[in-house]
Amino acid sequence: MAVTSRTPPLEADIAVIGAGPVGTSLAILTAAAGFRTVLVDARDPDRDPPRDTRNFAIVRGSWRLLGAAGVHPALHGLTQPLLGLEATDGGRHWFGAPSVLFGTDDLPPDADGEPLGEMVPAEALQAALDSIAAKAANLTWLRGRKFTALATDAASARITLDTGDEITAGLVAACDGVRSPVRTALGIPTEGRAYGKSVFAADVRLERPHNGLARQLFTPDGPFATLPLPGNRANLAWYMKTGAAETMAALPADAIEAELNARFSDFAGPMTLDGPPLSYPLHLQIAAVMTGPRTALLGDAARRINPLAGQGLNLGFKDVGALVDVMTDARRVGLDPGAATSLQRYQQWRRVDAATTAMFMDAVERAFSNDNAILKPLRGLALTAASKLGPVRRAMARQASADQPGLPSLMR
Repeated sequence: MAVTSRTPPLEADIAVIGAGPVGTSLAILTAAAGFRTVLVDARDPDRDPPRDTRNFAIVRGSWRLLGAAGVHPALHGLTQPLLGLEATDGGRHWFGAPSVLFGTDDLPPDADGEPLGEMVPAEALQAALDSIAAKAANLTWLRGRKFTALATDAASARITLDTGDEITAGLVAACDGVRSPVRTALGIPTEGRAYGKSVFAADVRLERPHNGLARQLFTPDGPFATLPLPGNRANLAWYMKTGAAETMAALPADAIEAELNARFSDFAGPMTLDGPPLSYPLHLQIAAVMTGPRTALLGDAARRINPLAGQGLNLGFKDVGALVDVMTDARRVGLDPGAATSLQRYQQWRRVDAATTAMFMDAVERAFSNDNAILKPLRGLALTAASKLGPVRRAMARQASADQPGLPSLMR
């Protein structure tokens, strides 16, 4: 619900800065847990947002968390179950291109028959979360407001917005993106690099059935992936040198289709565009720490990783689940959820997992995006072992679907 400006500061247990999928789901879940929550949303409620044609690969653990937030009914019929993941090493090989395939059968039995995950349209997910946030008890939604300043003391944080409104909160959750004004205000540095590559992305119609499989072909120039969508459609991502992806996205539709089919029809079958394409540059960026005084960083504010395997948003949902657990556990034993001891637990829980995932995705892209004569046989052996050895394949499936021990309670 929208609120009017007020002179006294709003008081909250947690102030969530940023209202994308990570921030809005966190606000819904902390409010549902009984915490007084303020959600600061920079989007202008009087303007229609630009179209968002992205599709997210929401893995099993993240899908459970979104179920706890109440979004499943609103997304019924709009998602595509992910039934398997396949990776194929392209380039030149003496004995064919090795590949690995794992699926739902490689996960522990699930009473609800959950798949590896769901492909979810970005606009539909945000709309579902917004609808729930508008009706949530314990949640004050400040729309069309921007964070401008943060001051903290031993007991609380004080946030100033561009309208002059102020919020006093026990904890600030920075869910405000890769350029995070909150992170900047705290003086937390980041580390990373530009990949020198961009991604060409588009929805396409397929002639071959996708059978619910997410498929990835590693070429010497970079990965080419197709993620299944309803109606035998797919969301494709093609890694290219910076400039090439942007040029590709600006071509006429028939020229794009001709290039895609000339390069990848053997892999994916004939494709036709099903909507406007887009492109975006690739960067690796990791915050030096995930917490500051009375503050936790989540999602892209904490890290931006290689989107290989679609783990970026899922890491953000892990952040959400971990912070909710940290807050509820602290409250249960009479501790302050925003105190340094509580935030230290959040930092320890999420820092290693997120950094390890970022480095692993970076290493995979480096290892496979070439035609090195030494690396090719080693890659082939690794993929063959992963496909033939049940324990390895099952471990990969559990990691990819966020269905393993040590997850936040809302993701189990």
